Amino acid sequence: MAQKTNKTVIVNTILSVLGLVWITPLIFTVLNIVKTKQEYNMGSFWQLPEGFNLVDNIKTVIDSGILSSIGASLLYAVLGSGFSAFIGLLAAYALTHLRIRGKMFWFLFIYSGTIFPFQVYLIPIYKGYFKLGLYDTSLGMVLFYTAICIPFCMFVLRNFFLGISKEVCESAKIDGASDWKTLLYIFVPMAKAPLSILFLSQFTWSWNDLMFGLTFTKSTNVRPVMASMSMLSKGNAPALFLACILVSIPTIILFIFLQNNFEAGMAYTSK
Repeated sequence: MAQKTNKTVIVNTILSVLGLVWITPLIFTVLNIVKTKQEYNMGSFWQLPEGFNLVDNIKTVIDSGILSSIGASLLYAVLGSGFSAFIGLLAAYALTHLRIRGKMFWFLFIYSGTIFPFQVYLIPIYKGYFKLGLYDTSLGMVLFYTAICIPFCMFVLRNFFLGISKEVCESAKIDGASDWKTLLYIFVPMAKAPLSILFLSQFTWSWNDLMFGLTFTKSTNVRPVMASMSMLSKGNAPALFLACILVSIPTIILFIFLQNNFEAGMAYTSK
């Protein structure tokens, strides 16, 4: 009993130290968002603020167009992640439980989208978007984030569906269920946990993307949030720290919301 108590104390101590190290950057950020640009540049990183310049920093962030970029990124991340998860779901179901020719070929063909470095796509898509009129448009960004996320979604869901016995589909067909009903009423509830994880991971990736946002957009109302943050007033670190906290809120909210769905999906799968 005493040995278990000692182990618990040691583990809790290590976790507490690691937690403190983890939140240190956040403490540093909160400490500096109330400083002026001059005070930050002239003083020490850990020096307590002499005044309270939070309101002016908020005005700087708002004037930079961050809010419109947050709305644009929400549109891209939600639609891109949702469409890619849905298409990946259909592809994974077809590749594992439907009778189609060349399953391995189609799997490798779709999954090949993750083999090459993403930088390879920059010039071809840039030129294609110019010719098709999709450059600097919301539709073009939604299509891109959808397409770029499909291979990973298909890969994860395919591996998950391979663990589901084919007898489940056969039993459903005997009961008169079509392939669509089998997918919607059996596979989707069982895949609630991986679907939640996929939506969260692809949402976060799309939300944090900088390279493609800078390349495929130029207008303030179309530019993603990370691209806008890179153009925030140079040298105004306190305003930049404040913007970092602001743009982190949607992903935190999504994580808290999907955590319940993940736990419900795991409970359903374990039945």
